[in-house]
Amino acid sequence: MSERDGGLDDLFSFSTVAEPVPDLPEVRRPRSRTAWIVRNALLVVAATVVTVAALRSAGIAIPLLLIVAAFVALRLLMLAVSQVAAPPPPKAAPRPGDHDHELGRGGDALRAAVRRWEVRLDWAQSDADQYSRNVLPVIAELTDERLRLRHGITRASDPRRARELLGEALWRTLEEPGRRPPKGRDLAAYVETLERL
Repeated sequence: MSERDGGLDDLFSFSTVAEPVPDLPEVRRPRSRTAWIVRNALLVVAATVVTVAALRSAGIAIPLLLIVAAFVALRLLMLAVSQVAAPPPPKAAPRPGDHDHELGRGGDALRAAVRRWEVRLDWAQSDADQYSRNVLPVIAELTDERLRLRHGITRASDPRRARELLGEALWRTLEEPGRRPPKGRDLAAYVETLERL
Protein backbone atom coordinates (compact mmCIF):
# COMPACT_ATOMS: atom_id res chain seq x y z
CA MET A 1 0.00 0.00 0.00
CA SER A 2 1.47 3.36 -0.95
CA GLU A 3 1.50 6.43 1.26
CA ARG A 4 -1.39 7.91 -0.71
CA ASP A 5 -3.67 4.96 -0.10
CA GLY A 6 -5.47 5.65 3.13
CA GLY A 7 -7.39 3.18 5.20
CA LEU A 8 -11.06 3.24 5.97
CA ASP A 9 -10.33 5.66 8.77
CA ASP A 10 -9.10 8.20 6.19
CA LEU A 11 -12.12 7.53 3.98
CA PHE A 12 -14.60 8.12 6.79
CA SER A 13 -12.73 10.91 8.57
CA PHE A 14 -13.82 14.51 8.37
CA SER A 15 -11.73 16.35 5.78
CA THR A 16 -10.49 19.78 6.83
CA VAL A 17 -8.82 20.50 3.49
CA ALA A 18 -10.77 23.10 1.53
CA GLU A 19 -11.97 21.96 -1.86
CA PRO A 20 -10.53 23.92 -4.80
CA VAL A 21 -12.88 26.33 -6.50
CA PRO A 22 -13.86 25.04 -9.94
CA ASP A 23 -12.82 27.09 -12.96
CA LEU A 24 -15.38 29.49 -14.33
CA PRO A 25 -16.84 28.57 -17.72
CA GLU A 26 -15.29 30.15 -20.75
CA VAL A 27 -16.92 33.36 -21.91
CA ARG A 28 -17.87 33.22 -25.57
CA ARG A 29 -17.48 36.21 -27.78
CA PRO A 30 -20.79 37.23 -29.30
CA ARG A 31 -20.98 36.40 -32.99
CA SER A 32 -22.32 38.91 -35.42
CA ARG A 33 -25.93 38.40 -36.46
CA THR A 34 -25.05 38.71 -40.15
CA ALA A 35 -22.43 35.92 -39.97
CA TRP A 36 -24.95 33.69 -38.18
CA ILE A 37 -27.61 34.25 -40.88
CA VAL A 38 -25.11 33.71 -43.71
CA ARG A 39 -23.83 30.50 -42.14
CA ASN A 40 -27.34 29.07 -41.73
CA ALA A 41 -28.35 30.16 -45.25
CA LEU A 42 -25.27 28.41 -46.67
CA LEU A 43 -26.18 25.23 -44.79
CA VAL A 44 -29.69 25.28 -46.24
CA VAL A 45 -28.38 26.00 -49.76
CA ALA A 46 -25.78 23.22 -49.58
CA ALA A 47 -28.32 20.68 -48.31
CA THR A 48 -30.79 21.74 -51.00
CA VAL A 49 -28.22 21.41 -53.81
CA VAL A 50 -27.19 17.93 -52.68
CA THR A 51 -30.80 16.79 -52.29
CA VAL A 52 -31.91 18.18 -55.68
CA ALA A 53 -28.92 16.55 -57.39
CA ALA A 54 -29.67 13.20 -55.74
CA LEU A 55 -33.38 13.38 -56.60
CA ARG A 56 -32.72 14.36 -60.24
CA SER A 57 -30.22 11.53 -60.68
CA ALA A 58 -32.89 9.14 -59.41
CA GLY A 59 -35.48 10.66 -61.77
CA ILE A 60 -37.69 12.09 -59.01
CA ALA A 61 -39.16 15.56 -59.44
CA ILE A 62 -40.05 17.52 -56.28
CA PRO A 63 -40.64 21.27 -56.33
CA LEU A 64 -37.56 23.25 -55.31
CA LEU A 65 -39.59 25.45 -52.96
CA LEU A 66 -40.77 22.38 -51.01
CA ILE A 67 -37.18 21.15 -50.54
CA VAL A 68 -35.99 24.60 -49.42
CA ALA A 69 -38.93 24.91 -47.01
CA ALA A 70 -38.18 21.47 -45.57
CA PHE A 71 -34.51 22.33 -44.91
CA VAL A 72 -35.37 25.73 -43.44
CA ALA A 73 -37.87 24.05 -41.10
CA LEU A 74 -35.30 21.38 -40.17
CA ARG A 75 -32.65 24.01 -39.42
CA LEU A 76 -35.07 26.04 -37.29
CA LEU A 77 -36.01 22.89 -35.40
CA MET A 78 -32.34 22.09 -34.78
CA LEU A 79 -31.71 25.61 -33.52
CA ALA A 80 -34.72 25.43 -31.20
CA VAL A 81 -33.61 22.08 -29.80
CA SER A 82 -30.07 23.37 -29.23
CA GLN A 83 -31.48 26.23 -27.15
CA VAL A 84 -33.23 23.86 -24.72
CA ALA A 85 -30.50 21.23 -24.54
CA ALA A 86 -29.19 20.39 -21.10
CA PRO A 87 -25.90 22.07 -20.25
CA PRO A 88 -22.87 19.80 -20.24
CA PRO A 89 -22.05 18.32 -16.84
CA PRO A 90 -19.45 20.27 -14.90
CA LYS A 91 -15.95 18.87 -14.83
CA ALA A 92 -14.76 17.79 -11.41
CA ALA A 93 -11.86 19.82 -10.11
CA PRO A 94 -8.85 17.62 -9.37
CA ARG A 95 -8.01 17.21 -5.71
CA PRO A 96 -4.49 17.87 -4.46
CA GLY A 97 -2.56 14.62 -4.44
CA ASP A 98 -4.91 12.99 -6.92
CA HIS A 99 -2.75 10.36 -8.66
CA ASP A 100 -4.77 10.34 -11.88
CA HIS A 101 -4.45 14.12 -12.17
CA GLU A 102 -0.68 13.90 -11.79
CA LEU A 103 -0.54 11.39 -14.64
CA GLY A 104 -2.53 13.73 -16.88
CA ARG A 105 -5.55 11.42 -17.15
CA GLY A 106 -9.15 11.97 -16.07
CA GLY A 107 -10.57 10.32 -12.97
CA ASP A 108 -12.30 6.97 -13.00
CA ALA A 109 -15.77 5.92 -11.94
CA LEU A 110 -14.60 4.28 -8.73
CA ARG A 111 -12.85 7.45 -7.60
CA ALA A 112 -16.01 9.45 -8.37
CA ALA A 113 -18.16 7.00 -6.39
CA VAL A 114 -15.78 7.14 -3.43
CA ARG A 115 -15.81 10.93 -3.56
CA ARG A 116 -19.63 10.98 -3.55
CA TRP A 117 -19.59 8.77 -0.47
CA GLU A 118 -17.02 10.98 1.21
CA VAL A 119 -19.30 13.96 0.68
CA ARG A 120 -22.37 12.07 1.93
CA LEU A 121 -20.56 10.86 5.02
CA ASP A 122 -19.19 14.34 5.73
CA TRP A 123 -22.72 15.75 5.57
CA ALA A 124 -24.04 12.91 7.69
CA GLN A 125 -21.53 13.63 10.48
CA SER A 126 -23.19 16.94 11.24
CA ASP A 127 -26.82 16.07 10.48
CA ALA A 128 -28.46 13.01 12.05
CA ASP A 129 -31.48 13.30 9.76
CA GLN A 130 -29.23 13.33 6.69
CA TYR A 131 -27.47 10.23 8.02
CA SER A 132 -30.79 8.43 8.62
CA ARG A 133 -32.09 9.29 5.13
CA ASN A 134 -29.00 8.80 2.98
CA VAL A 135 -26.36 6.65 4.64
CA LEU A 136 -28.18 4.24 6.93
CA PRO A 137 -30.49 2.74 4.25
CA VAL A 138 -27.50 1.94 2.05
CA ILE A 139 -25.61 0.31 4.93
CA ALA A 140 -28.75 -1.73 5.74
CA GLU A 141 -29.10 -2.79 2.11
CA LEU A 142 -25.44 -3.79 1.91
CA THR A 143 -25.78 -5.73 5.15
CA ASP A 144 -28.83 -7.66 3.94
CA GLU A 145 -27.16 -8.40 0.62
CA ARG A 146 -23.99 -9.62 2.31
CA LEU A 147 -26.00 -11.81 4.70
CA ARG A 148 -28.02 -13.20 1.80
CA LEU A 149 -24.96 -14.00 -0.31
CA ARG A 150 -22.84 -15.51 2.45
CA HIS A 151 -25.40 -17.08 4.79
CA GLY A 152 -28.68 -17.30 2.86
CA ILE A 153 -30.57 -15.08 5.32
CA THR A 154 -31.57 -11.45 5.76
CA ARG A 155 -32.18 -9.43 8.88
CA ALA A 156 -35.92 -9.85 8.39
CA SER A 157 -35.91 -13.59 7.62
CA ASP A 158 -33.73 -14.71 10.57
CA PRO A 159 -33.18 -11.83 13.00
CA ARG A 160 -31.57 -13.96 15.74
CA ARG A 161 -28.90 -15.43 13.44
CA ALA A 162 -28.34 -12.06 11.72
CA ARG A 163 -27.82 -10.40 15.12
CA GLU A 164 -25.20 -13.02 16.04
CA LEU A 165 -23.34 -12.54 12.75
CA LEU A 166 -23.45 -8.73 12.76
CA GLY A 167 -22.60 -8.11 16.38
CA GLU A 168 -24.49 -5.96 18.81
CA ALA A 169 -23.09 -2.58 17.71
CA LEU A 170 -23.95 -2.91 14.02
CA TRP A 171 -27.31 -4.54 14.81
CA ARG A 172 -28.34 -1.66 17.09
CA THR A 173 -27.22 0.91 14.51
CA LEU A 174 -29.41 -0.69 11.83
CA GLU A 175 -32.42 -1.34 14.06
CA GLU A 176 -32.44 2.00 15.94
CA PRO A 177 -32.09 4.62 13.17
CA GLY A 178 -33.04 7.61 15.34
CA ARG A 179 -29.66 7.79 17.04
CA ARG A 180 -26.91 10.27 16.26
CA PRO A 181 -24.51 9.43 13.41
CA PRO A 182 -21.60 7.15 14.35
CA LYS A 183 -18.01 8.36 14.38
CA GLY A 184 -15.63 7.51 11.55
CA ARG A 185 -13.98 4.72 13.51
CA ASP A 186 -17.42 3.19 14.21
CA LEU A 187 -18.26 3.23 10.50
CA ALA A 188 -14.88 1.63 9.80
CA ALA A 189 -15.71 -1.10 12.31
CA TYR A 190 -19.07 -1.68 10.62
CA VAL A 191 -17.38 -2.04 7.24
CA GLU A 192 -14.88 -4.51 8.70
CA THR A 193 -17.77 -6.52 10.15
CA LEU A 194 -19.49 -6.60 6.76
CA GLU A 195 -16.26 -7.66 5.07
CA ARG A 196 -15.81 -10.53 7.56
CA LEU A 197 -19.35 -11.87 6.99
